[in-house]
Amino acid sequence: MGPLAFLRNNAKFLGAGMLLTLNSSFGQTFFISIFAAQIMAAFALSDGEWGMIYAIGTTASAVVMYWAGALTDRYPARHLAWFVMPGLALTCLVMAVNTSAVVLILIVFLLRFFGQGMSFQLATVSMARWFSARRGLALSLSAVGVWVGQACFPWAFAAALERFDWRWLWVLSAGMVMVLFPIVLWLLQQERTPQSLAEDVQTTGMGGRHWKRSEVIRSRLFLLLIPMLLGPPAWGTALFFQQVHIAAVKGWPLVEYLALIPIMTVVSVGVTLVTGMLIDRFGSGSLLRLYPVFWAGGFFILSSASTLSGALLAFVVFGFATGVQTSLITAFWAEYFGTRHIGAIKATSASVMVLGSAIGPGISGLLIDLGFSFPAQMTGITFYFVGAMALVWMAVRSANTDLSAEIDIERA
Repeated sequence: MGPLAFLRNNAKFLGAGMLLTLNSSFGQTFFISIFAAQIMAAFALSDGEWGMIYAIGTTASAVVMYWAGALTDRYPARHLAWFVMPGLALTCLVMAVNTSAVVLILIVFLLRFFGQGMSFQLATVSMARWFSARRGLALSLSAVGVWVGQACFPWAFAAALERFDWRWLWVLSAGMVMVLFPIVLWLLQQERTPQSLAEDVQTTGMGGRHWKRSEVIRSRLFLLLIPMLLGPPAWGTALFFQQVHIAAVKGWPLVEYLALIPIMTVVSVGVTLVTGMLIDRFGSGSLLRLYPVFWAGGFFILSSASTLSGALLAFVVFGFATGVQTSLITAFWAEYFGTRHIGAIKATSASVMVLGSAIGPGISGLLIDLGFSFPAQMTGITFYFVGAMALVWMAVRSANTDLSAEIDIERA
């Protein structure tokens, strides 16, 4: 089945995935950080204090995701959407009226949990489970939603901040979530539920079996990949979380700096789609080895950039990094550990990555308060990714000897 025929035959399922990842935007750092200056001013917070609040709320989200994410192995995405999407909308409304710094921690937790966590979990686990031969392509197509959000929301809401109070924009966000909600439910009317999946549409992993979560977290493969799982969410989140700070340190107009994000997004979308097809053809292990290179390159270029042209080059490289990441990680778990327990395994991975997204803003904010600007921190971040890449090569090289599951590229 060709890509166009695949898209036509599975339009509703793929459309639901796209809207769920778009919905995750309201809990992603690239969206929340738009309001960083307004939040710090409203609650009299320093960079370090705001970073710590963000870190605490995000860490709590990572802990809860470990168990809540496994619900996708038991319940259809349509049922879970009734809990996730209204929950996210309500949280946006609470952000609009909140006046307490303590409650702000709870709000960050809920935004991260319902948005970045569960919305993305519903989309990616569904794609990984529903599709086998075209898993990579399905994951890539569903990720288009979050790239649309990343391309449109930062500059649009930053521009709106010049005319409207920031709290009203959170009310608007709640309304947008509730507009998406009935559309997602309609697209998932004929959902392929976990209970309805036949044994022959599930694929096994290493050793020709389905790995349980308890086995995965004790495996050498998973342990060696932890630095790679932590790195992109930690320092990629910090990159967006500190975008106001970066523009100020570099002396760039904020709106012009944020205008680079849509360019990164365009690159990400193209790379995401190509990556999906490469995964289906060559497997995810080969691509995983190269993945940290793009992150290291992006941070190295941005650290030394003195003009917006240099920043543009860095964002193009970041576009490759985020584009590869979108479908690669979930596809890798399905290929190497099987799909029967993919919800629990993906939830574990998501917990690690959400934890990383808590660490990055917390550490970077603390270092800024100590006098180390985020651009100055980027050299160390570059070396971090070089080390993570070495561990990835060791992990995949060893795991490939145990990988007996075959990808049937003729199956739809």
